[in-house]
Amino acid sequence: MSLPSAIECVTQLHPYIPGKPVDELEREYGVKNAVKLASNENPLGPSPKIISHLSHLLSNPQELSRYPDGNGFILKNKLIEKFAGENIKLSADQITLGNGSNDVLDLLARTFASNNDEIIFSQYAFAVYPITTQAVGATAVVTSAVNWGHDLDAMLDAVTQKTRLIFIANPNNPTGTCLAASQLQDFLKQVPENIVVVIDEAYEEYASHPDSPFSGSFHSMLPVLEQFNNLVITRTFSKAYGLASFRVGYGLSSAAIADLLNRVRQPFNNNTFALESAVIALDDQAHLLKCVELNWRGMSCLKQGFKSLSLSYISSAGNFICVRLGENCASIYDKLLYEGVITRPVANYQMHDYLRISVGTMAENQRLLTALKKVLA
Repeated sequence: MSLPSAIECVTQLHPYIPGKPVDELEREYGVKNAVKLASNENPLGPSPKIISHLSHLLSNPQELSRYPDGNGFILKNKLIEKFAGENIKLSADQITLGNGSNDVLDLLARTFASNNDEIIFSQYAFAVYPITTQAVGATAVVTSAVNWGHDLDAMLDAVTQKTRLIFIANPNNPTGTCLAASQLQDFLKQVPENIVVVIDEAYEEYASHPDSPFSGSFHSMLPVLEQFNNLVITRTFSKAYGLASFRVGYGLSSAAIADLLNRVRQPFNNNTFALESAVIALDDQAHLLKCVELNWRGMSCLKQGFKSLSLSYISSAGNFICVRLGENCASIYDKLLYEGVITRPVANYQMHDYLRISVGTMAENQRLLTALKKVLA
């Protein structure tokens, strides 16, 4: 049976490939007790308070049969409360909730760009940017990177009458590079007001911690949000808050932009478990701090291990690090799988010599280093 014809931009899409699941590795490779350091997940998981609350939800069948709050009232107000504590004033009509921050990125592309439009992003930037650009039929304008990170001058030079969106990940995934707040503010002042600038702050909680090597220069763009009507900031609960399986993120913008995004947003795009868990996660800042502090201890362990193996790496502001393994990188990745360690190849980013490794527990980090030493011998 023949399939219906699809528009060209869809047939040419290369879908996002997630990190290999542990169950799949153990099934295919016959290994046991594998560890996954491939998808930038929080090794400690979510707040224990969430686990207790979910038990209550699961024991209430009537609650499970009802639709979630399509407007996310409680979560939005919890976010307003959180940022008020940081002297940032927000209103509910400035918040767009997403099924993960990826959902918000997709909403932005579908709202502001289409055929004959251009979207700018950097070389080595998050894989979702080119995917969502192509999905809406827009033209991707990819600027060359500088030291594995964004070249803001090159991005400004790339602006044309057709530019509708600019995506900037800060910190950047997969490279972990970080832009200073002063650089971004200068950049925003020079971008025409009719172009939406998206600052993807998925790893903000890591970069802003005092143990981060970039803490002196990195600052969220939230304090200047009210100064730029074309600015959108995206965040997620998938990383530092440990809620990756719940898929909940959000965008912060002017009320005018949020109004447009919420017209395109699917109804009930956040389930009840996600909404309620995110609220509890925001209330348990002690658990968040524990997770972030573990990350920077683990990062230090990995860096020392790489140095002992004479391996170079890209300094990272996130919960992952790219290590250079040379022309045998693909083979090393496969050998690590046989050792029960899942990492992330980044050849799809044209980084053929590198593996991206998520920071795990101290035991998982040591497992990786021991396996890496073995396969390199």
